[in-house]
Amino acid sequence: MTANPVFAALGTTIFTAMSALAAEHKAVNLGQGFPDQDGPQEIRAVAAQALTEGPNQYPPMRGMMELRRALSRHARDFYCLDYDPEHEVLVTSGATEALAGAIFGLVGRGDEILLIAPHYDAYRPIAEAAGAVVKTVPLDAPDWRLTDAVLKAITPKTRAVLLNTPVNPIGRVFDGNEMKALAAALEKSDAVVICDEVYEHLTYDGRPHIPLAALPGLRERCVRIGSAGKIFSLTGWKVGWVEGPRALVDVIANVHQFLTFTTPGALQLGVAHGLAHEMDFPVGLAARLEENRDLLARGLSGLGFEVLPAEGTYFLTARIDGLTNENDRAFCERMVREGGVAAIPLSAFFPGGGPEIYVRFAFCKQRAVIEEALMRLTRWLRRG
Repeated sequence: MTANPVFAALGTTIFTAMSALAAEHKAVNLGQGFPDQDGPQEIRAVAAQALTEGPNQYPPMRGMMELRRALSRHARDFYCLDYDPEHEVLVTSGATEALAGAIFGLVGRGDEILLIAPHYDAYRPIAEAAGAVVKTVPLDAPDWRLTDAVLKAITPKTRAVLLNTPVNPIGRVFDGNEMKALAAALEKSDAVVICDEVYEHLTYDGRPHIPLAALPGLRERCVRIGSAGKIFSLTGWKVGWVEGPRALVDVIANVHQFLTFTTPGALQLGVAHGLAHEMDFPVGLAARLEENRDLLARGLSGLGFEVLPAEGTYFLTARIDGLTNENDRAFCERMVREGGVAAIPLSAFFPGGGPEIYVRFAFCKQRAVIEEALMRLTRWLRRG
């Protein structure tokens, strides 16, 4: 029996493993990055009505025009980016499908794609399955900035750069100077940029999200990937999208038609309503998550973790070598078994190995859940 070696070689993800361990030990799970409260009732009501009244047949392959127009307005209102909803906006079944479509569509066999580590674990296997040559450049802790090492990795051989900001898993939001430096580095290549911007509305302390496509000369080289799940805390809906120049979106649409073809119409109508009428929700969500971040950071710091800044996303990174001589995975496993709290070892986001002294906590939970986690960690660490 034969199989695609890229996927055959993959084991159980760290997220599945840690969640299973958390369930076994009845631990508070701050490992998995999804909210424990659903998004706006009105969005769900619009989708439910559409589901009940129908039709429940195939929507258009590129997405329902109601949602594509709403996405076009959203990009214009927030970033002064104009996308034609007919040809430059594509609705996908989640952001991961959008990423797969963009990588398969824009990176051919033997083409070089640049990944910046740490990164979302789906990037590398998708790129390898496409036959791409993967070049990975790590960011350096604790600042995690786009350094010269990253910028110099962009050469005339680079076909695509995969840029994620705000960054999962480390919570960085690349600033204006970093984005300008990246734009300058791209001038030496013909690379396209696949911009994973799913956490675009979850930035803290007044930091703006800066789409690379909004910089002079970059619109025609960038595709932007977004997620209704992250904006409206409806991660189970799996509604994502791609925005970009027609020449690139057309190719991604060709891939999309053979991956999922389309996305449930009722959910698309719910998201369209949300973008038009419920954008106060992500503003309030970001404020609440910022409070959660501060609560978790204070608690962890008081227990001896060295907490790194979290500028965006759901995630906070903490250094553990002041608490243990173990590597990050061993520490996380023991923290579940003995402390009753689950987190994710950061080294899992560095393909081929990375620093083993950091762990990632998710703070996209109700305040009471974070307080319970801190209480358990306090008992565990002070007992030890």
